[in-house]
Amino acid sequence: MQAKKRYLISLLTGASLVLLLYFGGAPGPAPATSRHERARGGGGGGGGGRRSGQPWPHASEPFQPFSPGDETDTEEYNAHVSPRQKREVHASVYRGKRCRMDSCFDFSLCRRNGFKVYVYPQQKGEKISESYQSILAAIEGSRFYTSDPSQACLFVLSLDTLDRDQLSPHYVHNLKSKVQSLPLWNDGRNHLVFNLYSGTWPDYTEDLGFDIGQAMLAKASVSTENFRPGFDVSIPLFPKEHPRSGGERGHLRANSIPPFRKYMLVFKGKRYLTGIGSDTRNALYHVHNAEDVVLLTTCKHGKDWQKHKDARCDKDNAEYDKYDYREMLHNSTFCLVPRGRRLGSFRFLEALQAACVPVMLSNGWELPFSEVIDWNTGAVIGDERLLLQIPSTVRSIHQDKILALRQQTQFLWEAYFSSVEKIVLTTLEIIQDRVLQHTARSSLMWNSHPGGLFTLPQYSSYLGDFPFYYAGLGIKPYPKFTAVIHAVTPLVSQSQPILKLLVAVAKSQYCAQIIVLWNCDKPLPAKHRWPATSVPVIVIEGENKVMSSRFQPYESIITDAVLSLDEDTVLSTTEVDFAFTVWQSFPERIVGYPARSHFWDSNKERWGYTSKWTNDYSMVLTGAAIYHRYYHYLYTHFLPSSLKNMVDQLTNCEDILMNFLVSAVTKLPPIKVTQKKQYKETMMGQSSRASRWADPDHFAQRQTCMNKFASWFGGMPLVHSQMRLDPVLFKDQVSILRKKYREIERL
Repeated sequence: MQAKKRYLISLLTGASLVLLLYFGGAPGPAPATSRHERARGGGGGGGGGRRSGQPWPHASEPFQPFSPGDETDTEEYNAHVSPRQKREVHASVYRGKRCRMDSCFDFSLCRRNGFKVYVYPQQKGEKISESYQSILAAIEGSRFYTSDPSQACLFVLSLDTLDRDQLSPHYVHNLKSKVQSLPLWNDGRNHLVFNLYSGTWPDYTEDLGFDIGQAMLAKASVSTENFRPGFDVSIPLFPKEHPRSGGERGHLRANSIPPFRKYMLVFKGKRYLTGIGSDTRNALYHVHNAEDVVLLTTCKHGKDWQKHKDARCDKDNAEYDKYDYREMLHNSTFCLVPRGRRLGSFRFLEALQAACVPVMLSNGWELPFSEVIDWNTGAVIGDERLLLQIPSTVRSIHQDKILALRQQTQFLWEAYFSSVEKIVLTTLEIIQDRVLQHTARSSLMWNSHPGGLFTLPQYSSYLGDFPFYYAGLGIKPYPKFTAVIHAVTPLVSQSQPILKLLVAVAKSQYCAQIIVLWNCDKPLPAKHRWPATSVPVIVIEGENKVMSSRFQPYESIITDAVLSLDEDTVLSTTEVDFAFTVWQSFPERIVGYPARSHFWDSNKERWGYTSKWTNDYSMVLTGAAIYHRYYHYLYTHFLPSSLKNMVDQLTNCEDILMNFLVSAVTKLPPIKVTQKKQYKETMMGQSSRASRWADPDHFAQRQTCMNKFASWFGGMPLVHSQMRLDPVLFKDQVSILRKKYREIERL
């Protein structure tokens, strides 16, 4: 009898376990699911009081921080969102969860015409926010843009997808049907969707309210759980006031040693009393000491803040009003960047610009451009669960590391985040690197000056071919130069300046070859008309005889250095030798003789151009200058056709545009070397009337060019300098025999 009872009990226990497993108990192993799907807990329902639809924590998932109000938040959350609604949200967000470039992108569209981007024409009656207008304008003004969809590799919607919060005035209704009706949509294949805000109160999910299909997502505040590596792009959250182009430079004007400021760690922002995002900010008061750690929050926001007011609100609000946010920002070593309602925060970009090292406190946030940026060199990655350890952690960072972090914040801000245009171009360049993997940028290119936007990998995959990396690689440029002489007048006499110039340059010990760029309407002179020299002389007809052809990346240029010369330039061999010696120490900059400057005309509220001889300059004219040949490639392939067409139509300003470009890349001024004063002034009197220097409109055109170029660059990239490099012992009262470049003093 006892045995029969034990048998029945065992049988009933076994049956109960089978029923539990069948009706949603512990799920069995699911080898087909990805890590992100396992993190979502998509395999079965929870038990034991778990919140509906929430995954069980596992080793790689951050633990949720403890909050005394957690139960209240749970009840409110469940009251507004049913399990069915959550499943629908998950279905819309994750339908293309497995998408990667190999499975959801058609590479064949990019093989025909390269990486070209098409923007859909704006539909009648559709309103577009100012921020989305800036994004579309940045694409249409870039070298990637095409107005022909048949040539496009990537497609961008003209429908505003930035704000998908249903409570927002910028929310676009019926977006699902509008997108599906687009003839080129093709389930989102080869499409890029931009988004800053998704979801709405109280849970702020990452649902966009329409099915993106196989489209890539360039999204702010995206979680690592939903981010599709190598397919989506994480972008920063930026305000509507963010500059469309250019943008302000970083606020670090000088390095202070030691690099400590008035405050060690600061934060000033909203505190959420209920709902998602409230836990971390509600706990900041535990760390605030009102001395060097100042973490301020206020509950005074929103319509119903007094209804949810807690015991700390009045004290927090009073403390909050005592401090000026900008003063704190610019006088703190570290800036806390906790999550808000969404994972991202405006504080992130504000800290970067202010050279205040961001301390990230947003578990699960896929940081902006994390595919290419090494954020360990420009930020401190914290953990919400370890908030109380943050002060001791930042205090333990060595001052050398702080200095390096601070400098990197400035580089990252200016390279990728200071304007909407840079954010958009960085997004497109990342996607282009995926499409053209054989020419993708290296991590060093992305994370060191001048950054990925100015380092075009189509030029070369070897770092030593770029002028910016010589010092880091411990190498020097090739010790010879190629002279490129721009000829625009016919060769009618053996006494013309171009022939004298050619002989003088050929005598330089550093000259490898001379290229004569024939931009004259007359036929090429016979070979015997050119003087005999010890170096090769190559005559090339300019492409379409336009001014921009002087900066074409000709394959005939075999050296790193290019000596650019106008045909009427008067230089001696000694001057050429000395200029090249100087350039070898500054290979990323323009080094030359004739200098010019710019200024701001406050009466006309525009930039001015001056050729007066002063101690101040910001340009070195390319009529007699040395620079790296990479700038020929950058001028041709980076600058928009609108600027180059302007130069060609005016037959003017190409030297100004090259100076703008190099200064924008280097953030440095050119270098002026010793010259005789009669460089252009004498030649202007001797030149024929056909010379552009004799044109009375020449100067007015250059004024116009200055402002047009500054508009495209989003600001004035030129940098003033008062430095002139002279030979050792120049003008010193010593024997001329002791001077290496003695001929310069006799000129």
